[in-house]
Amino acid sequence: MTPTLTTGLAIRVFACFASAYFLSYALRSVNAMIAPGLVAEFGLSHSQLGALSSAYFFAFAALQLPLGVWLDRFGSRRVDAALLLIAAVGCVIFALATNPTMLWIGRALIGAGVAGGLMCALSAYRFWYRPERQQQLGAWMLMVGSTGALVTTVPVQAVLPVLGWRGLFWLAALLILASSAAIYFLLSDPPDQKPSVPGSSGAQWAGYREVFASGRFWRFACASGLIQASFMAFQGLWVGPWFNEVLGMALDQVARALFMFNLVLMGAYLALGWAAPRLAARGWSTLRLVGVAGALVLLFELAIVFADGPSAWLLWVAVAVVVPVHQLAHTHVSLSFPAHLTGRAFSAYNLVVFASMFLIQWLFGVAVDLFGGAADGGRGFRTAMMIWVAVQAVGLAVLLLWPAKPPAMQQPAAGR
Repeated sequence: MTPTLTTGLAIRVFACFASAYFLSYALRSVNAMIAPGLVAEFGLSHSQLGALSSAYFFAFAALQLPLGVWLDRFGSRRVDAALLLIAAVGCVIFALATNPTMLWIGRALIGAGVAGGLMCALSAYRFWYRPERQQQLGAWMLMVGSTGALVTTVPVQAVLPVLGWRGLFWLAALLILASSAAIYFLLSDPPDQKPSVPGSSGAQWAGYREVFASGRFWRFACASGLIQASFMAFQGLWVGPWFNEVLGMALDQVARALFMFNLVLMGAYLALGWAAPRLAARGWSTLRLVGVAGALVLLFELAIVFADGPSAWLLWVAVAVVVPVHQLAHTHVSLSFPAHLTGRAFSAYNLVVFASMFLIQWLFGVAVDLFGGAADGGRGFRTAMMIWVAVQAVGLAVLLLWPAKPPAMQQPAAGR
């Protein structure tokens, strides 16, 4: 039975895990703002910049399968607090970097250390909060993440002349240590979350077989792994260079545009948290919501390919309005599995999304260089985006056409 929470404990549980996710999202997105400084200091090409930034997603994805086992065996509190210490080490290495290799190692350690930011939180929330609150909490977490991205725009631009990009990462290391301590010392394990999984280590890993064999899992994961992952890869790096190199915006204009872009995204997640239970009550299924949102994302991105002029950046804002709906799929799919597979279901889904983000963020940079970079009005960027629209259309087709029969939903008992 899920525990009944007091208001104070409910806020503390959410706030502690949200602090870690705020920092993970900020570190994911900060390269979009500091990219010019990295390029100037280390002489990086677009493909090298993409490979460097995507090291975060590579390590993040690599941790997802063991993360699921750790979550179901040790619980969210212990796992998240321990991993954050690795992220702090990564920030220190990045701050001290004297060559691209050190940057890559630091970035990869950051990705590994924040790999549990969202999954640890959502796994814990399943045991602390009522089933009907789960999708709402997921949306609120993404809103917190968007706030992290928001602070990497105008606020980061304002402090860069004082701290430099290296100082930012020293500050991030201190904040991550504080978040780790808060999760470990201010929280306890949920009474209903058993800190171990019955059976051998092989049996624990075998739980993934049930997850990956599910048609419903792949129906949604293919769409999220292409559409949502593409957006997050763009948000974390390529939106800034698009504004600067394709649309010709100055760096201060880029910072303001990115601020607005992430502010709207944050508002969209907040609105989703309010709207999701109301739309569900009116008969809007997760499949229908995600399908409509996916189609709108592709239409807006197709318009981005051809758009130019001072208002063209607003099309990216339009994408930010609708793409948050894909977050509903994460919780929806995880609730299709028994409670003892919660961590592995979340992590398997995250593996697909973040492995895709690693490939997309890297290969988009390769494609930009291959097709001409920023020359001729951003020909390389526009061609790469056209390719990605076509690729994402495949994910949408899988979502809408896959003949998977929904299984009975498995939900925990009611609590707060």
